[in-house]
Amino acid sequence: MMRELLSGNEAIARGAWEAGVRLASGYPGTPSTEIMETAAGYKADLYCEWAPNEKVALETAVGAALAGVRSMVTMKHVGLNVAADPLMTLSYIGVKGGLVLCVADDPGMHSSQTEQDTRHYARLAKIPILEPANADEARRFMIRAFELSEQFGCPVILRSTTSVSHSRSLVEVGERRPTPTADFVRNPSQYVPIPIWGRVLRQAVETRLAEQAAAASADRELNVIDRRGEALGILSSGLTALHCRELFPEASLLKLGWAWPFPDELIREFAAGVKRLIVIEEADPFLEEHVKSLGIACDGKNLVPRTGELTPVRLLAVKAALEGTDLQPPAPVAAAADLPGRPPILCAGCPHRGIFYALTKFDVIVTGDIGCYSLGVFPPLNRTDVILCMGGGFSMAQGFDKAGEKRPVVGIVGDSTFFHSGVTGLLNIVYNRGKATLIVVDNSTTAMTGHQDHPGTGRTLMGEATPAASIEKIAAACGVKRITVVNPYELDRVTEVLKTELAAPEVSLIISRAPCLLKIRRKIGPLYSIDQAKCRNCKACLKLGCPALESAGGNKPAISPQSCTGCGMCRQLCRFGAIQPES
Repeated sequence: MMRELLSGNEAIARGAWEAGVRLASGYPGTPSTEIMETAAGYKADLYCEWAPNEKVALETAVGAALAGVRSMVTMKHVGLNVAADPLMTLSYIGVKGGLVLCVADDPGMHSSQTEQDTRHYARLAKIPILEPANADEARRFMIRAFELSEQFGCPVILRSTTSVSHSRSLVEVGERRPTPTADFVRNPSQYVPIPIWGRVLRQAVETRLAEQAAAASADRELNVIDRRGEALGILSSGLTALHCRELFPEASLLKLGWAWPFPDELIREFAAGVKRLIVIEEADPFLEEHVKSLGIACDGKNLVPRTGELTPVRLLAVKAALEGTDLQPPAPVAAAADLPGRPPILCAGCPHRGIFYALTKFDVIVTGDIGCYSLGVFPPLNRTDVILCMGGGFSMAQGFDKAGEKRPVVGIVGDSTFFHSGVTGLLNIVYNRGKATLIVVDNSTTAMTGHQDHPGTGRTLMGEATPAASIEKIAAACGVKRITVVNPYELDRVTEVLKTELAAPEVSLIISRAPCLLKIRRKIGPLYSIDQAKCRNCKACLKLGCPALESAGGNKPAISPQSCTGCGMCRQLCRFGAIQPES
């Protein structure tokens, strides 16, 4: 076999291609996004699409799997919440062609709102879950996941984490396997889970679980015992297990790649060969609680942190606690001590800044959403009060309004989020006669995850032109009568529209439309500079929070020519004419 240097996400896509996958669908979300982007590169053999949300992605893949071909779905951990509805029923009806859900968890919340542990969903849905520890395992485990899916006739979850998805290692690569053609065979008693048939399917799930547990205990490719000393045994999985192997060289290690159903006989066998057992796992005590339920004594979350990523430094603290010694942490990198802080902030010239700045002029409640625009919560804008989940920006606004909140309520979502789950919230507000002011900040891309297309961009993941869905027409079809499109760089106009719509006695929709500058990769106007002689140092321009504006101590503001994008918003705020375009 040849070897290539791949990230975990690239290796997952490669494994899917080698396994003979015919269809892949997903919704972008860090740390999973690059799986689909890589898979789209195999377009001669593999059809790929961005779905409006994770539920639709899974349902699409189910159609392909029932037709008899292998399919893949990708999402981040919180995306599985959206896809949970079809997943639970799919566990009953099963699949014909293999179906694998690639779910990327985010211990440490590097780019997520929770540390949700996907292993619980595998237990809830009663389906297998595999956990690769590096890119090479990611490729191999993907191929094995499809084999298990077809062997047991059910979906399989492949659980990655941020570190596995984004780290790179050498990967042995192979050739693509032969793929069957779609040929659906009708079988209503299997695929239509009405109660009379569903009760039978439910019993079959339990039989399947018992078979899978036995198979997991016998599997020494996915579940590996590395016998060393008898004094200490470590039960772990994923990248954490590799860290444990390095930091506890004297200990025996059971590394679980097939984490659920639990391989009870294998766990008992391993525990019997060591004097002390510790379960080292990220997130929840998923394995630990089960080990204790088997009557096996073990350490776990009494020594291992329950939150955050288990980096080698944190595992050194676990080792010190286990040995009863004091930890001497590694000295910090000297060069990092003098680096300035980099608080999260909207990019220079970001069109979202105009909307949030205009909102500072009003005493309103702002229900925000998941995307770049969540950065509107930070100073000096301070214009987001609550964030829940994708689409919640609209739905929560209705709740505030109907609860009798005295202040006007503004709900904000992005364009990709609007198509993901904002439409239903909008429809709910209209249907139930709400009067919130709703804003779609439309920058014509799924920006925060790396500029992926969506139903409103007019282009598919495969690079094909397609009809672009209209936010205005969808809103009108939902029954919204007050629809206004604004250019967010025109601050006076935005403020005027907000003033009018906040006073409206019915629901209104404002579409703030301007492209993401990181996507179009060009300046949108002339560079600006500040005439220091005219500047009164009132610092009004700094209220924009634009990173191109610089001011240290009592010095007058200045504009960085390297950062300025020519948006001109700062010029609109200067009452003294000090900010002018450069010739």
